[in-house]
Amino acid sequence: MLGLVHSMDGVSRAQLTRATGLNRSTIAALVGELAQLGLVLESDLDQAQQHGRPSIMIEPSPGALALSVNPDIDVVSVALVSLGGHIVNPVRFHTVRPPSVAEVVNIVTAIYTGMRTSLPARHRIMGVGLAVPGLVDPVDGTVIEAPHLGWRDQPLAALLSDALKLPVIAANDAVVGARAQATFGAGRDVSDLVYLYGGASGIGGGVVSGGRLIRGATGFAGQLGHTHVRSGGAQCTCGSTGCLEAEVTREELIAAIGLPAGETENLEEAVLEKLQDESASQEVGAIIERQIQLLAIGLKSIVNLLNPSLIVLGGFLRILVRASPGTLSEALRTPGRRGPWENVAIELAPLGEDPILVGAAELAFEPLIRDPAGFLRPQDDDAGAPSQPM
Repeated sequence: MLGLVHSMDGVSRAQLTRATGLNRSTIAALVGELAQLGLVLESDLDQAQQHGRPSIMIEPSPGALALSVNPDIDVVSVALVSLGGHIVNPVRFHTVRPPSVAEVVNIVTAIYTGMRTSLPARHRIMGVGLAVPGLVDPVDGTVIEAPHLGWRDQPLAALLSDALKLPVIAANDAVVGARAQATFGAGRDVSDLVYLYGGASGIGGGVVSGGRLIRGATGFAGQLGHTHVRSGGAQCTCGSTGCLEAEVTREELIAAIGLPAGETENLEEAVLEKLQDESASQEVGAIIERQIQLLAIGLKSIVNLLNPSLIVLGGFLRILVRASPGTLSEALRTPGRRGPWENVAIELAPLGEDPILVGAAELAFEPLIRDPAGFLRPQDDDAGAPSQPM
């Protein structure tokens, strides 16, 4: 029930009754228990209900929080995220070079200390979701490899947990982004989708098939940035050549428009503005056209393998669609032939790191949603304080 309230960001008692098959008195009792735990709020009557008695609305409590962390080569993003997928207090700590694991721990600890001291009474941090641009061991959160950060076999999750005194769960950044899209974003109620995110550390992806996030045998599914798109192409960090993330890069766009290092957050608008400049538009346009065609080759392979109904593009990949509307969709189709690509929709994720931060929070919320009372029971003696290790 808490999962329904969370994923729908508010639901009426009547909707809960229909969704669960439980009777009204059982729903009322369970909602009352969740409210007592500080996880939901009962609010005004559902004004959209047209028949029968108006039903009370149940909303996720803003006091139940997760700390989301997303380190990258030039910034460490940290935010509190409440149940319902709402980001509060986002902080972006810029770095002049890729941070070490120890530096990430120090940065996050300092930010968290400031956030925690300013939390209202009865707000609790349930845990930490860590989104890493690399391969992460699903068992203990060890970063097996994050090549763009220069990390290998680094116990970042354990180090953060020791420093923050909170449970930490880690996963690949693009995979948690896909989870956020499936739960709250463009992929809600879509059974088969692909999320592709382009960031400073390359291109990653996540796949939802049959309504389930694909994890693979050892949790490493979704490395879509290593789809081959060009023979004899650029060297990739994976050891191969011509991978999508080696050929379609954020750095190429930054260099083409001469954007200063400290202004990369404005890359999308800066590229679109440069395209309006006749003296520079030809060069920038040629780079965008090349990247679109290579992205299309990668997406064709992905579509043929997975047959999704929706592709969601995030990060700098949004630029390619906005700069040349319709070109990518056209490049995916083969005139005169039918196939899995003909009914694929392409949508853009919100600008920025929102899906990744929201998806990271899902990692921390998962054990709470699975067993709310059991998860919170050790805190019963100190219900007004932010949560400590369970």
